[in-house]
Amino acid sequence: MTDETPRMTSHRPYLLRALVEWIADNGMTPHLLVDATQAGVQVPSSAVKEGKVVLNIAERAVVALQLDNHAVSFTARFGGVSFPVYVPISAVLAIYARETGQGMALPDDGHAAGPDDGGDDEPPTPDTPSDDAPAPSKRPHLRVVK
Repeated sequence: MTDETPRMTSHRPYLLRALVEWIADNGMTPHLLVDATQAGVQVPSSAVKEGKVVLNIAERAVVALQLDNHAVSFTARFGGVSFPVYVPISAVLAIYARETGQGMALPDDGHAAGPDDGGDDEPPTPDTPSDDAPAPSKRPHLRVVK
């Protein structure tokens, strides 16, 4: 890329907003899969399992949902206690409909990782392949685990 080529903003928040609208328009419940280990993520530690958390962001489940270009924020009840949630867009791994599992793993937008992004100290988990891992032969999909 040359200095004359304008740099575009991240496409992740736009995809996220579109998929939330699509899931809600179909009468389904949008859930986010979040990397809770990333800097800036504010969720109850009791909700985190293996460094990840699934958040129900349906209108009936949250208060003051904000989906801007930098973060997802809202207030929700966890174990009967109200808690303010803040998730940087970079920490959102996927969005899907609880009822069908249909959705999307949000693609990397190509921005270089900064020193505060948590690094790559841990090996990738099976559902998050590394860049140098061979491409899977099957199409990836999300599965709801209860």
